[in-house]
Amino acid sequence: MEFAIERGIFASRWILAPMYIGLALSMLLLLFKFGQECWHMFSNMVSMSVDDTILGLLSLIDLSLMGNLMLMIMFGGYQNFVSKLDLEGHKDTPDWISHIGFSDLKLKLMASIVAISAIELLKNFMSLDQVSTRTLAWGIGIHMAFVVSAVLLAGMDVLMTRIRDQKIEQDESL
Repeated sequence: MEFAIERGIFASRWILAPMYIGLALSMLLLLFKFGQECWHMFSNMVSMSVDDTILGLLSLIDLSLMGNLMLMIMFGGYQNFVSKLDLEGHKDTPDWISHIGFSDLKLKLMASIVAISAIELLKNFMSLDQVSTRTLAWGIGIHMAFVVSAVLLAGMDVLMTRIRDQKIEQDESL
């Protein structure tokens, strides 16, 4: 009975697979929005101000970072929680896929969120005449919350690594 329960719980990880497939398909939405933004910029490039051009480019960077974030979540999540990706010998396999752990994924995720938040904040600064002081203050506060969270996560990782290394040293000395 215990064996069957454990096998069932272990097999339940495959429930996540359709979610990762959904994320992969949703990248088409990002591509569509990226194309829309490019089309808008190119069709209005003569009449666009420098500030509008910079805001448009920041939007493209923002969409690109979001796509990168989704890829990291899909690859890292699938690899860590569902099944190992069988990509042996594929020439385009990114180096980081084979050694990204949950801790690495968490830190990369937070770094991407901080970058996306910073770009949104920069876009608000670029259009100060259209953004209220309250909205800007909230944006700064939220961005700082992301930064502090990322620093705390990184600090916890360093601390846990030191504790694990000390334990390994103690075990080896016995």
